[in-house]
Amino acid sequence: MEPRQVVTSPLEAILNPRTVAVIGATNKPGTVGRTVLWNLLNDQFHGTVFPVNPRQSNVLGIKAYPTVAAIGEPVDLAVIITPAAAVPQIVGECAASGVKGCVIISGGFKEVGPAGEALEREILERVSDSGMRIVGPNCFGVMNPLIGLNATFAAGIARAGNVGFITQSGALGAAVLDWSFRENVGYSSFVSVGSMLDVDWSDLINYFGNDPHTESIVVYMESIGNARSFMSAARSVTHRKPIIVIKPGRTEAASRAAASHTGSLSGSDDVLDAAFRRCGVVRVAEISDLFHLSEVLAKQPRPQGPRLTILTNAGGPGVLATDALVASGGVLAELSEFTRAKLDAILPPHWSHANPIDILGDASAERYSEVLSIIANDPASDGLLVIVAPQAMIEPTDIAERLKPYARINGKPVLACWMGGRHVEPGIEVLNRANIPTFGYPDEAARMFTMMWRYSDNLRALYETPTRVRTNEEAERSAHEHASRMLSTIRASGRELLSEYESKQLLVLYDIPVVKTEIATTVEQAVDAAHSIGYPVVLKLHSHVITHKTDVGGVRLNLESADAVRRAFVDIRTAVSEHSGNSAFAGVTVQPMIRNNGYELIVGSTTDAQFGPVLLFGTGGQLVEVFKDRSLALPPLNTTLARLMMERTKIYDALKGVRGRTSVDLQVIEELLVRFSYLVTEQTTIKEIDINPLLVSADGLLALDARVVLHGPSINLTTIPPTAIRPYPSEYISHWITDDGQDIVFRPIRPEDELAMVEFHASLSDRSVVQRFLQPMNLRDRVAHERLSKICFPDYDLEMPLIACRHDGRTGTETIMCVARMSKSPDGRSAEIHLIVGDPFQHQGIGGEALSRLTSIAKNENIRRLYGYLTAGSTVLEGQCQALGFDVSAEPDGDILVTRML
Repeated sequence: MEPRQVVTSPLEAILNPRTVAVIGATNKPGTVGRTVLWNLLNDQFHGTVFPVNPRQSNVLGIKAYPTVAAIGEPVDLAVIITPAAAVPQIVGECAASGVKGCVIISGGFKEVGPAGEALEREILERVSDSGMRIVGPNCFGVMNPLIGLNATFAAGIARAGNVGFITQSGALGAAVLDWSFRENVGYSSFVSVGSMLDVDWSDLINYFGNDPHTESIVVYMESIGNARSFMSAARSVTHRKPIIVIKPGRTEAASRAAASHTGSLSGSDDVLDAAFRRCGVVRVAEISDLFHLSEVLAKQPRPQGPRLTILTNAGGPGVLATDALVASGGVLAELSEFTRAKLDAILPPHWSHANPIDILGDASAERYSEVLSIIANDPASDGLLVIVAPQAMIEPTDIAERLKPYARINGKPVLACWMGGRHVEPGIEVLNRANIPTFGYPDEAARMFTMMWRYSDNLRALYETPTRVRTNEEAERSAHEHASRMLSTIRASGRELLSEYESKQLLVLYDIPVVKTEIATTVEQAVDAAHSIGYPVVLKLHSHVITHKTDVGGVRLNLESADAVRRAFVDIRTAVSEHSGNSAFAGVTVQPMIRNNGYELIVGSTTDAQFGPVLLFGTGGQLVEVFKDRSLALPPLNTTLARLMMERTKIYDALKGVRGRTSVDLQVIEELLVRFSYLVTEQTTIKEIDINPLLVSADGLLALDARVVLHGPSINLTTIPPTAIRPYPSEYISHWITDDGQDIVFRPIRPEDELAMVEFHASLSDRSVVQRFLQPMNLRDRVAHERLSKICFPDYDLEMPLIACRHDGRTGTETIMCVARMSKSPDGRSAEIHLIVGDPFQHQGIGGEALSRLTSIAKNENIRRLYGYLTAGSTVLEGQCQALGFDVSAEPDGDILVTRML
């Protein structure tokens, strides 16, 4: 049951209208109302324009109407340019008249304060349940050059092209438009979103993602808005089309008080970068990069790694390219001995013998061609940059012709830098016609390659299959409930800071190993605990109010006797009392002295105002804020995401083993990060949490210290930002006992289920495949990694693939018996369902049970309508649908449509 219905986007009326009403159109020169109408009339709009002005009978020689209702014809788009106070009533009239879309150019709303915010609330009230969508207010307008639509007050319409451009700043949009005329950049649509009262990033990203005329999406962003909807939309589109964002605000955020190391290390702009990585968005720093990157990604394949091979006829440009490459995060490809020997055989003795490959200033087109034939398919390289510097003895056009055959190497982009003026222009034209992007400067070309790699790297998480973290669902649920009760009790007492001992108890519930820790409130209790643990021991302050124990003299190390423990206890009590008062001292904790034969890490989380919980991993210990070797990511994680998070730190290379030191088990760290991400997403009362240091060695992992800070009891938990990415919906895990006593688990699919899905598809008959896909589909296409990775790693806000599986206690494996999938429409009101039952498990009631449970999930997700398609002759499934209340009707092509309103 692949998607059959063509779902028209509600934004179609705004970006591809047939009729436009300009409300506030006027004859008065120099006004926005006159300019917008003039632009629509003079830029060859393919539709009909209706001026609306109650005080003028015609505007610019065209009949004007007093109201939208008076037009008497269907209106797709209304463009409103009136004083702000009049806008709510006008919008209400548009909705009542059946107008499908509205662009409010008028300003004077929330940007002016409470009065403007009230006007915005009134607008939303007047259009509720009408289905009309609104762009703005306080925006520049919209353009679609492909149909001559210029509903803006710009001086001219953009060039037609394949870039969808979205800007939150009208002034910057106008500047970019001027820039694009000079640079010959074309657009499929040009949208200024203003204050995003209704239509937001997610709406436009989804629209452009499905627009056949748009090949890339570029965004100027000032604020993220609804983080979760942005992440959902971006993640669903970036694997098909690049999304490139420029957002100001990269300067380091002002320092703020933080109870944990994580809080002090997590700047909001770094969190935004982590969010973009998670959903595949590429962030750039310059406006020109927006369009250059969209061009190269449209013309060339994405690189599979960061290694670039540079071919040049001059040393200086090669050095400039190398500096820019390394500074931006790329890597020079290493020339193998085999490649170097082949180059030695054809090049003059004085060539560079390294990358960059400098083939000297007298290099002919023939020499370039011979070198290209050697390096083009070198597996140690992920991309080529060919530089031609102006020399009297070379012919840039001939070299361009020799480069043309390498314009499309699988998985390896080719970029060119033809330096110079008029002499190189014919060569540049040759390269452009061959879809080889050209740049005037080598550093710019090298940076562009790194940006391409960054895009590929961001998408890795969507295609790599994670390993399975061993879980016990009942134990997980019990741990979650125990932890929730524990934190709720502490929070209800008025405390926000957990003691180290309580923090470690929490970690143990999530199967995170901690060092043995005992509490002692008297000297002799401390001595008894030390005897029990075994010397040497560590004494640490036990307190419910002090976060950093070392700051107040609250730690004593390497205590080897009872007398040493007694002295340490008294010293800690005295130091803390003098620093913070007697009430800050609640005793000490006694722990074994751990010899550091491994690496100290930090794992933590803090709450971001926009994206909710944010994870941190990196080099730990007392100097954590000095080294600042850390990586951020959004929860929840799987093992692939955890590894990618680790790879972005310097400590990662050390963990693999350097200079004779033993490597550690990276998979163990990955699994810990996954479990830690579960803790953070499930325990929403946590504001900040640190494990520092987390000692990792060849012997395993051990949390030596931990701190947890809760949201205060005065904080309403419903106002805390949720996770930006929906966690695994464990609430939909359920059991079903068949008539013959089998225990079948119904649960949402996980990324780790990909291999089981391959086995499931291998068991399907041709008949079952046709019933599911409404046409034949071979096994190779069904189990392609790119396809299954998207199915097994869905955005649960958009899709809910529910599987029925049976666990084999003898082998520890699971067998997928059935897959029922629900895909939501862009407006979230309806969803298409798909169902397939494995051939060995048909006629056992599993399909009907899966449909029943999926229907319940749909109700819980506020879906109003379910629909799906069956092949004629699917009598069993048709009967199951009817039993569940679906209406069944025949389609003109012979297939069957099943529909149910919820």
